[in-house]
Amino acid sequence: MDTATPLNVIVDNITEMTRLFTDVALGEGLAPLLVLAGMVLVVFSLAVFGVLTLGAIGSLFSSTSS
Repeated sequence: MDTATPLNVIVDNITEMTRLFTDVALGEGLAPLLVLAGMVLVVFSLAVFGVLTLGAIGSLFSSTSS
């Protein structure tokens, strides 16, 4: 049961991080807008690099060469 303690720490950190991000996102001023803009940038970059990765993997298995 040595793995139970690190997993508890990870779960505790994730729940604390979620609480902190929620506090910031519901804050005053421009904080909610900044959190939203950061989320859009992260999701967009993950989508672009995900598509590029899938294309690279697909090109490994295609039989046509340019």
